[in-house]
Amino acid sequence: MAEERKTIYPIILSPEKYARAIGREAVRSNIMAAVLISEILKTSLGPRGMDKMLVDELGDITVTNDGATILDEMRVEHPAAKLVIEVAKTQDKEVGDGTKRAVILAGELLKRADELLDKNIHPTIIIEGYTRAAILAESFINQIAKSVNINDTETLIKVAKASMSSKIASLYSNKLAKIVVDAVRKVTYEEGGKLIIDLDSLKIEKKIGGGVEETELIDGVVIDKERIHGNMPKVVRNAKILLFGDALEIKETETDARINITSPEQLEAFLKKEQEMLRKMVEKIKEVGANVVFVQKGVDDLAAYYLAKYGILAVRRVKKSDMEKLAKATGARIVNSIEEISPEDLGYAELVEERKVADENMIFVTGCKNPKAVTILIRAGSEHVAQEIERSLNDAIKSVATVLKSGKIVAGGGAVEIEIAERIRKEAKKHSSKIQIVMLAFADALEAIPAALAENAGMDTIEAMTELRAAHENGKVWYGVDVMEGKIADMWEKNILEPANIILQAIKSATEAAVMILKIDDVIAAIGKESEKTGKSESEEESTTEEFD
Repeated sequence: MAEERKTIYPIILSPEKYARAIGREAVRSNIMAAVLISEILKTSLGPRGMDKMLVDELGDITVTNDGATILDEMRVEHPAAKLVIEVAKTQDKEVGDGTKRAVILAGELLKRADELLDKNIHPTIIIEGYTRAAILAESFINQIAKSVNINDTETLIKVAKASMSSKIASLYSNKLAKIVVDAVRKVTYEEGGKLIIDLDSLKIEKKIGGGVEETELIDGVVIDKERIHGNMPKVVRNAKILLFGDALEIKETETDARINITSPEQLEAFLKKEQEMLRKMVEKIKEVGANVVFVQKGVDDLAAYYLAKYGILAVRRVKKSDMEKLAKATGARIVNSIEEISPEDLGYAELVEERKVADENMIFVTGCKNPKAVTILIRAGSEHVAQEIERSLNDAIKSVATVLKSGKIVAGGGAVEIEIAERIRKEAKKHSSKIQIVMLAFADALEAIPAALAENAGMDTIEAMTELRAAHENGKVWYGVDVMEGKIADMWEKNILEPANIILQAIKSATEAAVMILKIDDVIAAIGKESEKTGKSESEEESTTEEFD
């Protein structure tokens, strides 16, 4: 009998133009991408860290040392690298600082994991060991952290200064730190036995001109606009404020219409009707008692003339976010219809005034109904410096707010990482061989922070780390890297303090990112247009298959 033929059909899991990497190849690719991101940030860590110059497609330049900004401006394509960038976003959102620390830790954890994989330790074991070590780290940090309260001005200023230490703002940190602490305190109140920090009431405004030392805290809201008519009053006391969310103009009809004007008299009548409508709109504003008007959209020139005639100060094209801040500060309600406004919609401020700042006019609204409304007015000689100062102040504000929420602080300079690493090593001995190796790797990863600080300060890294380990073994909990002096020292005595939550969140976020990437053993990705242009064959695009031992 003839041998029976069997038809073998190929099993196709992925459509054409898809690349697939599985097993060790997938993990290694993801680890390499994450580590590369962390290496970029490592050289910018600490007060002696270097800046990065970021140039976008339009040629606009950003020079910064801020981790969140660096990552936000970078164009990253690799999916694993994007996961690491999410770590930075989470860190920035939760505590406002420590983004570089979180990303560097994530990269170090993955670098150590790669070494463990080479020793045939399965990702599941690595994940378990990292998770246990992270839980221990959180417990140890809570044990050594010290308490602080809202009345401890000196400590809060130290926290703000430490947050600025790696940025250009450090040159002016004595003044800026005090401004930050005063601003955060003004927007903080107690409700139901709980401390509430209303950062939405805190506004930061920039004005180019002058020096950073001229930066000031204003009790009220500052709007970077000016009066829309020269005859309007520059100063209005006991201001009754109307916030209008639409345009103070004659609206166009929603349906198409055609008006035939056949004589000069008809044209004159038409124009008079428009003038009458605008005059009535302004008279309505005057009737409800408003003497200051902030308009979100445009204002007709004729309406501006009538407002000036009635002695009403008006500002147009105010940003929506500024309108909301004005509403919160003055107690006004944003209205969109002139016919519906009433005296109850108006807000109040003791003073609304147009002031000249750096040869440009700005509107200051002070003595607000809500005393928690404050504005930090940044002054700087250039846009780049102003932006960097703003980023520094935002970090410092969030750091101080984080301290007030948690009430816990620790010393910086890598002191906490070294101490936690030592304690984890001792705990690791209580576990089985493979888990022990993984936990020791976690401890080694933590030490990457003080090691990077020492390296960026030009110190001998091996010597500095040896001295630090010896100091912590002798119970010197707060010994870290004094980058300014180029030696190890007691960071608490050096007044380098930071919120405990920054380190807690960095370890938590970094561990979660590392675990997420280690759990991925199969990557199926569409080959984009860029890959098609290279002319590579499908066999070149697809990664080889390699399973874990």
